[in-house]
Amino acid sequence: MKILWLQSGGCGGCTMSLLCAENPNVLDTLATAGIEFLWHPSLSEASGAEVISLLEQLAAGEQALEILCVEGSILRGPNGTGAFHKLAGTDTAMLHWVQRLAAQAQYTLAIGTCAAFGGMTAAGNNPTDACGLQYDGHLPGGALGADYRSRAGLPVINVAGCPTHPGWVAETLLLWAMQGMQVDELDHFARPRFYSDHLAHHGCSRNEYYEYKASAEKPSDLGCMMEHLGCLGTQAHADCNLRLWNGQGSCTRAGYACINCTAPEFEEPGHPFLHTPNIAGIPIGLPTDMPKAWFVALASLSKAATPKRVRENSQSDHIVVQPGMKKT
Repeated sequence: MKILWLQSGGCGGCTMSLLCAENPNVLDTLATAGIEFLWHPSLSEASGAEVISLLEQLAAGEQALEILCVEGSILRGPNGTGAFHKLAGTDTAMLHWVQRLAAQAQYTLAIGTCAAFGGMTAAGNNPTDACGLQYDGHLPGGALGADYRSRAGLPVINVAGCPTHPGWVAETLLLWAMQGMQVDELDHFARPRFYSDHLAHHGCSRNEYYEYKASAEKPSDLGCMMEHLGCLGTQAHADCNLRLWNGQGSCTRAGYACINCTAPEFEEPGHPFLHTPNIAGIPIGLPTDMPKAWFVALASLSKAATPKRVRENSQSDHIVVQPGMKKT
């Protein structure tokens, strides 16, 4: 199985993340399943006329295109022409290359949230009219249209994340190579369910503080960051704290709030990332599927039962009271 990988409007961070895969590295992982790159702009030696010839053959159906991966948003401007981003060496917009190639692809993947939903490149006034492959923010459509289906009959698979985890990309590709993928293995935003059925909250090292609603007041504090510092881990569809980055890290473990980067329009929450908007002290963004009345009742009970150890540690940058230790 061979992959054509294109980079469009974005920072290249998803490729950088992919290359951080280790034990084994991503190329060795894919090779074990018989997967290799037809071309990748950062990893392949071919360039210039050789690549353009390959793309023409693939777009014309003269050579089979099994998997098309697109990293970065698609720039549709100005006025739907795509002329803000033309593929180097051609006079053709990346928008039109992707549309032609996706029509031939057995499977099409959006790698990262920019390619999936527009992401950071679609933020603000969006003068380039950036969008995802099959979504424009949370709305179906995008560069390929809501009705697009690959030759295998699937919509664009949105391996969302900013950047996406190398394991999410590799596992998606391995699933296809070994057994294929069905629509019921995708969630409501066409993200692979093997990671989107989890929440970033699952496995968070701050969960004891969350349970007692012992909250951090400033970024260096050890406590839960949901109440005051904008953490959306209880709403973010991702297994970041179960499938750690580089074997040991995640945003919350590094002391930074989860900003829900696998979701459409995460880039414009309407408030600073490290701020939790609230009404009468109740966070507006509550945990997924939790009624507001339940949260208020449980939070009150939890705070009343908070052990002194948890309360004091939550507002410190290091453990000041050890488990089982009575502070005098």
